[in-house]
Amino acid sequence: MGQNIPECHRHRWLIFLLLATLLLAACRPEQTETAVNGSQRAIQNKGSDTLVNVALAWAEAYREVKPEVAIAVTGGGSGTGIAALINGTVDIANASRAMKDGEKEEARANGIEPIEYVVAIDALAVIVHPDNPVSELNIDQLSDIYTGRITNWKDVGGNDAPIVLLSRETNSGTHVYFLEEVVRKGEDSEDIFAPQTLLMPSSVGITSELRRNPNAIGYDGLGYVDPEHEKMLAVAPPGSTDYVYPTVESASSGQYPLARNLFMYTAGEPTGELATYLDWILGSDGQAIVAQLGFVPLTNQ
Repeated sequence: MGQNIPECHRHRWLIFLLLATLLLAACRPEQTETAVNGSQRAIQNKGSDTLVNVALAWAEAYREVKPEVAIAVTGGGSGTGIAALINGTVDIANASRAMKDGEKEEARANGIEPIEYVVAIDALAVIVHPDNPVSELNIDQLSDIYTGRITNWKDVGGNDAPIVLLSRETNSGTHVYFLEEVVRKGEDSEDIFAPQTLLMPSSVGITSELRRNPNAIGYDGLGYVDPEHEKMLAVAPPGSTDYVYPTVESASSGQYPLARNLFMYTAGEPTGELATYLDWILGSDGQAIVAQLGFVPLTNQ
């Protein structure tokens, strides 16, 4: 009798065994963890356009070290990266300026504690067209130029021609740095960029405009300057005649007055693959890439 199980009962037993198997599999946490790890969620890295080429090179090189770790890098400016960190949508925010106190408070209000890492040093170069006879300016002169108090190159030893002002757009950390350290000379000032300043969305925008306009002046990270098509000016601090050209050596020694730190921020203390990646960036392999791209590695300190 027991061997002649009706067909309908056999189907019920098969369904029961299948459900039991699925239930047992769901109760095995070690299998669930393996599946999650195998999905390879990318480390999301966004922000500074100054840092974006270095960040892309880091991500590409790290793929050779740990091919199982995916790293997605996008630019958009320091403000964009910091906003994404505050909103909890990135793992790393790149910034060419330090986070502001208000931004940190915003992040903490969202339950995020920003952790700051200095990952490289940059010399912000002041650049003009190669045909421009001016070779040096102090920060007092640069401030007067960018606020519109000086509008003709002849007033700083150049040709009798109007000065065309180029700047990064306001969401850029480089824009903020130049505003605070050059336009406002590092002082508590209300000075702002002259209204005729052309705001460019990227370093490429500045260099493209400058190459075709012999009366233009702009600024860019040392690693983005092409000496064949752009002329870098020697810069002196306010009230000084100690003019220094931007180089890796002058930036690392502190002689160049427009040297600045470049940052990465994480949402809380990093762990796991994120911590390992940051350690690699700050180590010799990561810093060698910084030097290759024309920025100042931390190992020069």
